[in-house]
Amino acid sequence: MKYFKFILFIFALSSIISCGSDDDICESGEGTPRMKITFKKDGKISDVAKIKIDADYGSGVIAVGTYTNVDSVFVPLRVDESQFTDIYVKTIDTEDSTRVRVNYTTKSIYVSPGCGVKRNYENVNSVLSTPNSLKSVEQGQNFIENEDKTNLFFNF
Repeated sequence: MKYFKFILFIFALSSIISCGSDDDICESGEGTPRMKITFKKDGKISDVAKIKIDADYGSGVIAVGTYTNVDSVFVPLRVDESQFTDIYVKTIDTEDSTRVRVNYTTKSIYVSPGCGVKRNYENVNSVLSTPNSLKSVEQGQNFIENEDKTNLFFNF
């Protein structure tokens, strides 16, 4: 009986110790980063009263979000083999959306068994078509490895 209790104790202890490791959860920002877009007005970073951002991820246009009184937003890019993502921006409900095509090359990096593979984006540049309230786009950092630096500046 003593051996049975000892074996049961060792089994329970090893079960508790083996539960959960750092590889099980991808929680320290190791996933695919989003693109940071900062807003400018008259050459200075400023808040936008209201902005609606949509994106085409290959299966049609999907709403990214509607934001109020923000100076920057994070927009996910495509993670498939495509070399661009189309972003649609509008500040007034009645205006047509302005399309910004973000071009890039991708690089896949293995992170861990729990996180898998993440995408980094290199040679990021953009093309603005039919400007409305969005007048122009300025280039920021031309690669995306994390979400610290601004990649695009939208000038209103």
